[in-house]
Amino acid sequence: MGRALRFRCQPGCIRCCDNKGFVYLTEADLIRIAGALKLTPAQFESHYVYRTRRTLRLRSPRRRNCQFLTSNGCSIHPVKPEQCRAYPFWPEILASHDRWLAESAACPGIGMGHLYQIETALDTAARMNDLYPWQYSR
Repeated sequence: MGRALRFRCQPGCIRCCDNKGFVYLTEADLIRIAGALKLTPAQFESHYVYRTRRTLRLRSPRRRNCQFLTSNGCSIHPVKPEQCRAYPFWPEILASHDRWLAESAACPGIGMGHLYQIETALDTAARMNDLYPWQYSR
């Protein structure tokens, strides 16, 4: 991989949100999103969150990956989870140049817009490791 990467979300694109998988949350995500929805954290959690001993994630609605994804995009975009904010600088995507190129085939924002130093992207990936240790510390 080079010393820098370009990325900018493209208007109207929801491809990254429409992939199979779970949307993991931090406790801070839960509180922030609950506040934006004018719910208490307990109300938000009981309606939208699945919690285990090690993980916290959004419940997956039938035939969709995220209940906050609409045809117009993310309905909670200003308060979206850290996992979503970090995309595409996830550890598994930054693992190799080939993986970054493969992701660019699915994401039209890769290679566009803002130039990120590789160190900044790797810092974001390291934060993902810290926030979601069950996902990355195997």
